[in-house]
Amino acid sequence: MSTGTPFTFLDQDLLLLPQKAIYWKQEKALIAADVHLGKVGHFRKAGIAIPRDMEQDDLAMLSDLIHEYQPEKLIFLGDLFHSDMNADWNWFVLWRRQFPKLQIILIKGNHDIIHDKHYLQQNVTLYTQLVIGPFQLLHHPLPDAAVPHAGGYVLCGHIHPGVSLSGRGRQHITLPCFAFGKNQAILPSFGKFTGKVAIRNLKTDKIFGVLKDKVILIG
Repeated sequence: MSTGTPFTFLDQDLLLLPQKAIYWKQEKALIAADVHLGKVGHFRKAGIAIPRDMEQDDLAMLSDLIHEYQPEKLIFLGDLFHSDMNADWNWFVLWRRQFPKLQIILIKGNHDIIHDKHYLQQNVTLYTQLVIGPFQLLHHPLPDAAVPHAGGYVLCGHIHPGVSLSGRGRQHITLPCFAFGKNQAILPSFGKFTGKVAIRNLKTDKIFGVLKDKVILIG
């Protein structure tokens, strides 16, 4: 069982998970950003040796979360698949068959270049943006986060955010993080084979760092 951090926000009950996803209680929805399936196959295709099981690890993690929280919806905030079609797509097809009743929604990101028909064949509903309750679901963050969005508070990904921490002995670490600002929140990248970028935050932001088995409020 995972240990999530409860976060009540805009009258919604969110559970921030150390697997770098959010469970939204009211909607019975699991939300993840930037899974980047197919990235392993993309690099292997280019002759770069990457362990094959990294791809399957991400799908196995999704399976574990689905079994644990029993969501009715699984929402991907863009970049579900990293590149054009490669052999890793077959793993996704096999995985999808395990959850035929689960509604899967993809907010298309800049890496989601596979033809729409392939997603539709797997019963994945596609959007460029979507409003559910108080939230506007996007892939890219708003360029001006100081301006409220007409569709509601934004949940997005794309940046792969991280927060930098320094210790007394000059230790330095960058943790993946959930970054909740005034008008938008940026989710960490779900995929294991992704980097993270330290982001600047304002004093009014809530930053939740992701550790191996828990999520902690940093500021």
